Amino acid sequence: MLPRKSIIPEEFAFSPALVSPIPRKPVFRDRVNKARFIAKSGACNLSHKNIREQGRFLQDVVTTLVDLKWRFTLVIFSMTFLCSWLLFAMFWWLVAFAHGDLDTNRKPGVEQCFTNVNSFTSAFLFSIEVQVTIGFGGRMITEQCPTAITVLILQNIIGLIINAVMLGCIFMKTAQSHRRAETLIFSRYAVIAVRNNRLCFMIRVGDLRKSMIINAVVRLQVVRKTTTPEGEIIPIHQIDVQTESAVAGNSIFLLAPLIICHVIDKDSPLYDLSAMELQCSDLEVIVILEGVVETTGISTQARTSYVNEEIQWGHRFVPIVTEEEGVYSVDYSKFGNTVKVATPRCSARELDEKPSILIQTLQKSELSHQNSLRKRNSMRRNNSMRKSNSMRRNNSALAVPKVQFLTPEGGPNLAVT
Repeated sequence: MLPRKSIIPEEFAFSPALVSPIPRKPVFRDRVNKARFIAKSGACNLSHKNIREQGRFLQDVVTTLVDLKWRFTLVIFSMTFLCSWLLFAMFWWLVAFAHGDLDTNRKPGVEQCFTNVNSFTSAFLFSIEVQVTIGFGGRMITEQCPTAITVLILQNIIGLIINAVMLGCIFMKTAQSHRRAETLIFSRYAVIAVRNNRLCFMIRVGDLRKSMIINAVVRLQVVRKTTTPEGEIIPIHQIDVQTESAVAGNSIFLLAPLIICHVIDKDSPLYDLSAMELQCSDLEVIVILEGVVETTGISTQARTSYVNEEIQWGHRFVPIVTEEEGVYSVDYSKFGNTVKVATPRCSARELDEKPSILIQTLQKSELSHQNSLRKRNSMRRNNSMRKSNSMRRNNSALAVPKVQFLTPEGGPNLAVT
């Protein structure tokens, strides 16, 4: 869900002076347009090429049919039934031809193997009636042809198998688990800020449906290109990232939108990254949400990823859950909204080595907050004084002037009208 713009109070504004007091050498690297491993929609950005053993896909026909696109699945569904009808129509026509039912000069006392099967078209219609059990009553098998009875049993068995497989594929395709994942949403941006005096990486997840995801588990992975000491290049090196609920197995109760927090400690792959180095890095943070759908009992998985441009340093998510008339209300229009907060620009390693950086940053933030409050109060007083002065001038302009009248004796007489 895309975040919407909102009016942010000035007391939450981020001061440009809130930077790390430790001088740090800028790190600049040529930024190359790196392909994402996981798209924002959760699709895997991976292309398979030069697969020589294509026959392995036919060993699991059901999974292959389910993975195909809908247009291919419908074509295969229709062609399977049509081919089976044509195949058995050929069998029925051969049986009728061998028995002599198609001979127009047959003797009048000889019983037929079929009734009203005189051509291939009628044999095709009879094949459809047998497999889909329509039974119009015009065409039927007699007891004079054991071969036809055998073909009838064989077509019924094969027809049931085709119905079970094809209808099962259609059901599995319509009830795929990723359909439920469409209503599991992630914040467009991830944030890095201080929480409980520790530098943390945070995202927000939510579920738009009222039916819950049971045993929801959130896993984070950092994917980056690394080189081993032996010189081996690993293009996709996956590093697991622990969250705050790691002790409980990352299980969450996804009743309302939650903020998933990863504490950047010494075991974190983000431990040595500062705000400037993060902008030049090529890492990608993958978020995986797994759980069981309450209504169907099918496991589902939702995925997304965040690259360096989508990680906001020095921000935190705004609250979206409020209590209104005894009911908790969630405002999804602010789901991805963030606000700037005082955050050191240094790495978590430097923050652990010199805790005074955090104290100085918080003190500067408090001072800036107080200055902003004084400025707002002074502006309010000035505005109120301007309004009062303006009202006084307007009242004086509306005052009634004095008019002088002359009496018949010529003396002045002052009167106010």
